[in-house]
Amino acid sequence: MRVLLVTFPWQSHFHLLVSLGWGLQTAGHEVRVASGPELTDVITRSGLTAVPVGSDEPVFEKLERSQGELFEKLTAELDGQADLDLSFDLSENREEKLTWDRLRWGYRFIAANIKAMNDSMIEDLVEYCRWWKPDLVVWDWISYAGPVAAAAVGVPHARVPIGLNVDARMRDHYLRVRAEQPPEKREDPLGDWLAEWADKYGAPFSEELVTGQFTIDQMVGSMVLESDVPSVPLRYVPYNGPSVVPDWTRRDPSKRRVLATFGWTMEKDPSALALSGDQLQAMLDSVADLDIELVVTLPEQVQKELKRVPDNTRMVEFVPLHVIIPSCSAVIHHGGIPSFVDSLVHGVPQLVISRIMPDIGERGPRLERAGAGLWIPGDDPEELSGQRIREHLLRLLDEPAFREGAGRLRKELLAQPTPGEAVKELERLTSHFRDR
Repeated sequence: MRVLLVTFPWQSHFHLLVSLGWGLQTAGHEVRVASGPELTDVITRSGLTAVPVGSDEPVFEKLERSQGELFEKLTAELDGQADLDLSFDLSENREEKLTWDRLRWGYRFIAANIKAMNDSMIEDLVEYCRWWKPDLVVWDWISYAGPVAAAAVGVPHARVPIGLNVDARMRDHYLRVRAEQPPEKREDPLGDWLAEWADKYGAPFSEELVTGQFTIDQMVGSMVLESDVPSVPLRYVPYNGPSVVPDWTRRDPSKRRVLATFGWTMEKDPSALALSGDQLQAMLDSVADLDIELVVTLPEQVQKELKRVPDNTRMVEFVPLHVIIPSCSAVIHHGGIPSFVDSLVHGVPQLVISRIMPDIGERGPRLERAGAGLWIPGDDPEELSGQRIREHLLRLLDEPAFREGAGRLRKELLAQPTPGEAVKELERLTSHFRDR
């Protein structure tokens, strides 16, 4: 087969496709990766073949502009209704919170971001698909240029959720509540945008453009949300980019090692840090007297803003997760999927802090119910106090049940098919959706 992987130009999203790309390639299939030009070097350094599509403008700038325009519209429409709560959480599943006002503004925000990420890629991607003629298009969960291009050339397509597939569940909620509205108020900004692009290429709109014809899911099976969309389970295989094993990691730690890492996105946008500068300092101070080795990954500019670094703390800009986590007794992170699933792969208890990941409102509680870690949502800034983080960390370090729970999830995850083992099922589903 010829398989085209599609992702908007964001490094961490691409990294989650790499092992699948190599699994397909080593099984004898041709693989290409289409993304914005700014990701080309990242793709080629993985050993996969890049297909640059779309404009050279950085996606972060596109998102900033899109969000600014939407905020202006929201401010104008809500004039005199400043007390209206339109906060939107993709993982929300409580009926009383799923109001039409909250849902429609949430979907306006989602659609605006998706347009910013995808619009410039679509025409180039369709042109490439018409020339290369892929048999299957596999797309990152918000890279909707993928299903549009697949529909344009009439080939099967599969979606790769990142984390729990809460957005598919939220889509069901949205369509249900939308159907209860008067016909003139049944807006669907995401569906309308997809339908407009599909129509341009003579393809009909269906919900498959939103959900994928099937999904490829790297999350541990017991955490996966129920869905009517066919799904292929896949073992998560860590890929953290071109990496070097640092000298200091080549020795067993003399003390219990704890990793605190807050994601690659911080390099692009330090404001995306799960903790404020003061909260980060409070966390460091709160564990300064513990007999541990705390390894903290932070961009250099954020490190310079710290007032103190305790003696038990090692500051680094980067360390490969799959290199450091096996030697750790616990991991503290912001809920990013690489940190989360790398910890599961190695059976290490984890403390997840903040709500910045879209699925964490569902994933955090499921982690706790599995006995493999703890979650501090941080809805109130006081929740993320240094003392609270210290107390939770000590529980992970001192209560054996967390290591046992993490070990159970590790065993479950390692039982899922490797990318190479999953290829036969991908071939079968591709044939099924091609021939139906």
